[in-house]
Amino acid sequence: MVWASDDKVSHFCSWNTFTDKNTLIDHIEKTILPHPWFRAICLNGRPVGAILFTPATGNDSCRGELGYMLASQQWGKGVMTKAVKLAVKSVFEEMKGLERVEALVDVENKGSLKVLEKVGFLKEGVLRKYFVLRGRTRDMVMFSFLSTDTIY
Repeated sequence: MVWASDDKVSHFCSWNTFTDKNTLIDHIEKTILPHPWFRAICLNGRPVGAILFTPATGNDSCRGELGYMLASQQWGKGVMTKAVKLAVKSVFEEMKGLERVEALVDVENKGSLKVLEKVGFLKEGVLRKYFVLRGRTRDMVMFSFLSTDTIY
């Protein structure tokens, strides 16, 4: 609840800040638990964020999208960089036929842009007016990491 109720964390997320525990529990039960690849990011046994990978299907099954969020108190400490490295390694090991991990990041989300660059994701370009967030279209940066790439 600490990071899910933080407006700084949800600012670039597709979900709104959670303001009550019951709504968050409902979200966890209906969205998080059935998700194919969702992991908590924990420090000292307490969740401080999450990272997820959504595999594509059909003819697109060679790829999938990475997403993540982290408590604002942990920003700038290397926590997310380490989590992304571990997650990328893990999804390539676990998912047969996976060749590409993608990440879409709002052009204004400087911290997230920096994390992906540190890990070794390649910036492929800006997708203009690609995503609607809270009623406003947003430009998104497309990043990719291939199974043949090296994690830094």
